[in-house]
Amino acid sequence: MSSIRYVGLDVHAETFTAAVADEGSGEPVYLGKFPYSVATVSKVLRKLGEPKQLRVAYEAGPTGYGLYRELTAAGIKVHVVAPTLVPVKTGDRIKTDRRDAEKLARCLRSGDLTDVWVPTVETEALRDLVRTREDGKGDELRARHRLSKFLLRHGRQRPKEIKKAWTVKHLQWVRQQSFEQPAQQAAFEDYIAEVEHCAARVAGLEAKIAEAIPDLPETHREVIAALQSMRGIAMLTAVTLVSEIGEFSRFENPRQMMSYAGVVPSESSSGGSTRRGGITKTGNAHVRRVLVESAWSARYKPSVSYTIKKRQSSDPRIRAIAWSAQKRLHERYVRLKSKGKTHNKVLIAVAREMLGFIWEIANTVEHASLRKRRGTAA
Repeated sequence: MSSIRYVGLDVHAETFTAAVADEGSGEPVYLGKFPYSVATVSKVLRKLGEPKQLRVAYEAGPTGYGLYRELTAAGIKVHVVAPTLVPVKTGDRIKTDRRDAEKLARCLRSGDLTDVWVPTVETEALRDLVRTREDGKGDELRARHRLSKFLLRHGRQRPKEIKKAWTVKHLQWVRQQSFEQPAQQAAFEDYIAEVEHCAARVAGLEAKIAEAIPDLPETHREVIAALQSMRGIAMLTAVTLVSEIGEFSRFENPRQMMSYAGVVPSESSSGGSTRRGGITKTGNAHVRRVLVESAWSARYKPSVSYTIKKRQSSDPRIRAIAWSAQKRLHERYVRLKSKGKTHNKVLIAVAREMLGFIWEIANTVEHASLRKRRGTAA
């Protein structure tokens, strides 16, 4: 019977470095540095044995998942690993491509690597679009700040009767401003044009996201629809969660998903002392951001508004979970606020519990979808 060979690849945009460790003990063997292309990687791997003999690992990074898909299609078992979770020896201050490749091969053999979830082509496309919209919102925020600070420098503050910034009334007031100096007027008009351009860009991207949902796998579409039964989770938030997390059932329990989102407390314990600090902030920052935004809805008393009723699932189990979430999260919010906790701590605590309800709804939908597919196949 052929033994398994463990290959570590340190992949960069133009080169990759390879090392191989045989089954059992022994140090990894350095194979060299090569120009990067999927064809070159495949050629190097073919010299090491049959595809079923090989186990390959490389770190997730800017080169994406194309290499994973090509090697997997060739019958090779590939692990795309989380770079921050690769074990590091204390005191090891030397880092080279060769050492990284050898370490990946060694850790793959010992089972010390943590795989990341590799999205499908459709889910990755939607994720790219969602993240582009997020970038657009960041650009819009910066453009608004520049315009508001420009106006403030020249003593132009919005009237007190306009309660909120960047509403229709506020924008009407902004457009009415003018400056005597031609240079200042030109700067002002450019700032306004950029704000309007960013707003139009975000609106266009949101429309494209809505158009992309029908192209997703059926299970993802069903999860997106079901998650919108919860207060605080509308279409964009649900799409963000599905595009970033993918298969919710890959987490055995809600605590694993909470750790993935980085909303669990950090801990430094030794001997008889236990010290817990702020949240870890590891894992997916995009999921953490939308969770905290959604947690704001817990400050309101439980109710099913007309908007929520329109988007609620027809499944009574989903509606029951969503209603339980409203009651539980509001009680949690009120209790923590009454204890004098800071607003940020309250929101994080609520977001963490909200993720548990999200996990329950998504798993209910995914398991039902799996049973339906099995019944159809039978």
